[in-house]
Amino acid sequence: MFTKILIANRGEIACRVAATAHRMGIKTVAVYSEADANAKHVAVCDESVLIGPAPAKESYLRADKIIEVAKATGAQAIHPGYGFLSENEDFADACAKAGIAFIGPPASAIRAMGSKSAAKALMETASVPLVPGYHGDNQDASFLQEQADRIGYPVLLKASAGGGGKGMRIVEKSADFKAALESCKREAINSFGDDKVLVEKYLTRPRHIEIQVFADTKGECVYLFERDCSVQRRHQKVLEEAPAPGMTPERRQAMGEAAVAAAKAVGYVGAGTVEFIANQDGSFYFMEMNTRLQVEHPVTEMITGMDLVEWQLRVAFGEALPKQQHELAIHGHALEARVYAENPEKGFLPSIGTLRHMHTPAAVNFELGKGAIGGDPAAVRIDSGVREGDAISPFYDPMIAKLIVWGKDREEALAHMAQALSEYQVVGLATNIAFLKRLVESQPFASADLDTGLIERNHAALFPQAAGATLEVLALAAASLLASERQGAANDARKPWADTSGWRMNAALRRVLDYGDESGRSPLAVEYANAGWKVEAGGRGALMTLVEQQSKRLVIKLDGSTVRGTVVRDGETFHVFTGGAHHALNYNDPLAHAGEAEAEGGRLTAPMPGKIVAVLVEKGKEVEKGAPLLIMEAMKMEHTIAAPANGTVEDLLYLVGDQVAEGAQLLAFKAA
Repeated sequence: MFTKILIANRGEIACRVAATAHRMGIKTVAVYSEADANAKHVAVCDESVLIGPAPAKESYLRADKIIEVAKATGAQAIHPGYGFLSENEDFADACAKAGIAFIGPPASAIRAMGSKSAAKALMETASVPLVPGYHGDNQDASFLQEQADRIGYPVLLKASAGGGGKGMRIVEKSADFKAALESCKREAINSFGDDKVLVEKYLTRPRHIEIQVFADTKGECVYLFERDCSVQRRHQKVLEEAPAPGMTPERRQAMGEAAVAAAKAVGYVGAGTVEFIANQDGSFYFMEMNTRLQVEHPVTEMITGMDLVEWQLRVAFGEALPKQQHELAIHGHALEARVYAENPEKGFLPSIGTLRHMHTPAAVNFELGKGAIGGDPAAVRIDSGVREGDAISPFYDPMIAKLIVWGKDREEALAHMAQALSEYQVVGLATNIAFLKRLVESQPFASADLDTGLIERNHAALFPQAAGATLEVLALAAASLLASERQGAANDARKPWADTSGWRMNAALRRVLDYGDESGRSPLAVEYANAGWKVEAGGRGALMTLVEQQSKRLVIKLDGSTVRGTVVRDGETFHVFTGGAHHALNYNDPLAHAGEAEAEGGRLTAPMPGKIVAVLVEKGKEVEKGAPLLIMEAMKMEHTIAAPANGTVEDLLYLVGDQVAEGAQLLAFKAA
């Protein structure tokens, strides 16, 4: 077996590979960019080497530098993880020429399956059903539009070299085709260095089901069953589960055998995923093959007991597959939720910032790779590449963690996931945790009424109007503030004006704490009493007493009711975690903000750091509300800045190619 490997990736997958390698007695070498100098994956590896500046194209995509590091450190193999160079045939070739094992398929297999159009042509030859579309080399815009008109709308534009939901656009009518094509090609060239696209019929209410395959160098290939990845936003997976709900043994075998045939057709070696789009009637069509380990591989590990990274290492070393097809079986049900730094209420816009507070649900590690599971695996598993205090930067994917749960059946797995999400706490940036909990608990998902449009179809239920904070939430925030004031007074006991007892000669002290959230202001009246505080909000009142405080955790009583929660203060925002929900309350201290003027209007600012990729208007142009003004690219995704009202563009402050900081004014706009 290898004695040392280099991990040519970052984040949770680098940490995941390092954990398995160390369990197998293999030393690891991490590479990192300047932005990742203090990253978790650097800390968990045995050695680490700086390879370049923060932008991926100057660091994690520098194949030459990575191979140089492997040679210099004596690494015998390179594990590419997923993303970056994991499906780059030139990198696989370069590793082979350097005498370093590439822990993945041969370059020929990557080349055959790396182009969606070429892969579909290969599958067509193998009589695998394909979605109607155009997968050829003619990339003339007018020709592609003719093909789309022939296929019939809606159609899906998809980057031929794409993945991860990038470089994809749904086009509803012919008039929108060319604008969507231009945007798709820009995103494809920025993400993959290749702007070739294919056009396919867009199926309504399809399911996304993929088969995990594994092949060795001895000609053997198996499938480790399926994963349902239908729940998506922007064509990127949000929830994954295994096995797929409603899958019959006959259909599972048919899809598994088709996936194995596809892998054998290209001389595949290692871990791969054959993805299918399936109709509600059970028919399925080949979409693509991902020639790498997938983000969602843990759900397969949870139901089979196999460590897929260990399989990768053994196969790359030349060993036979650890199990044959008849030895593999499904045990229980697993779900994976991708916890992201993003704001679902703002179109899933990525969020940048520091993880000032992070509390995760209890997870018990269990050892994979022991064949069939003798007992039940841990109910909760967390794969993460960040720690409390780490920053989510604009340079890479904003994933915080993968939260994976297991249950004896789907109902139990759903219960474990809902509970785990209710215990997950993050402060410092926006996350999708609350959205994930609503999604898991929604009737369509709970009843397995699955398709790739589930989120859009249930938008109203999944994005409810924000409700005002309850008395319990406000009381927890107030208890935290009052306790903090009391502690401050204890530290400054010599100053009489620091007293926080609220004593007055002729009347009780009464304060109004001005809290607010997305729903508006939520003032809380607080009257000091001998046994605590009388609090009142929204027509409700109660006597509040602080029962217990352990750091950020509080226990209070409101009259006879006990309320427990965690309160984290981040600047002027009180983050209250209670009852499985997260409430962010902004505290307006009138003394701290005395004299501040209202922010200037008429400004359109960058929602996050990024680059201007298109300016769609001219100075002096009159536009209507909602008209696109310019397009930013950040985290390899495009974001359109639109007119907030009817008005005039008075000035353009940036040009195409300019880098802009979060909050930067992009243009001057005067409303009509």
